[in-house]
Amino acid sequence: MKPTRFWSWLALAAGFTYFILPLLGTLEFSLRMRRGEYSFDAYRAVLEDPRFQQTFGYSVLMAVFTIVFGVLLVVPTAYWVRLRLPRLRPLLEFVTLLPLVIPPIVIVFGYIRMFNTSSLLPMTGTAMGTNILLMFGYATLSLPYMYRAVDTGLRTIDVRTLTEAAQSLGAGWPIILARVILPNVLVAVLSGAFLTFAIVIGEFVMAALLNRPAFGPYLQLIGANRAYEPAALAVISFGITWACMGLIQLVTRFSTHTKAQR
Repeated sequence: MKPTRFWSWLALAAGFTYFILPLLGTLEFSLRMRRGEYSFDAYRAVLEDPRFQQTFGYSVLMAVFTIVFGVLLVVPTAYWVRLRLPRLRPLLEFVTLLPLVIPPIVIVFGYIRMFNTSSLLPMTGTAMGTNILLMFGYATLSLPYMYRAVDTGLRTIDVRTLTEAAQSLGAGWPIILARVILPNVLVAVLSGAFLTFAIVIGEFVMAALLNRPAFGPYLQLIGANRAYEPAALAVISFGITWACMGLIQLVTRFSTHTKAQR
């Protein structure tokens, strides 16, 4: 084996060990709820808990709304900037990076300060208004990933040529976006959507400070009061995240295989 390949495999093995061993330890601990033998009692207790079903269902619903809102916001914006305003791309990239720099707790306090019940636009006084604020917060946190996924997809197609061809056939802007641009960047949009789903499922700060029944605060509550159930929830959360990443890879490979056949 060549020295370069040896060190590459060694680094890969070290990284694999660093990530896998804690997960295996957590999995093994989650199976020891029944004294003296391994069992899935912790997973059964978690899945049968009404609070788990309520909070997980709430976070999944919020993730769906966040994905829809993110797609409606990012795809037309990235498309228009690439087509007509290319000079604004550096500014747009800078703005979309801000959620990685600004802590979520600052965003939440800004929401509460601006949209409390005494402001001109009260939204925290009702559950629906707070849910909308939380969705906006989730969309902000996922903006760097959704925008870069869509922008990468737009780089792979000739936006100007497709737009001119659609316009020559009499298509308007909504038709161009829905039937020409979006199908060509669908894989990129799905990648951003899966990443957004993973972010929403595990987010804690915004949901806790806005007092919403989300999955993140439930994870923290169980972790503070139980022993084996938090380990089971950690494994479940890890599995959800990796399932999203696996779906991204599957969709990407399927799209690449389809294009190769064409």
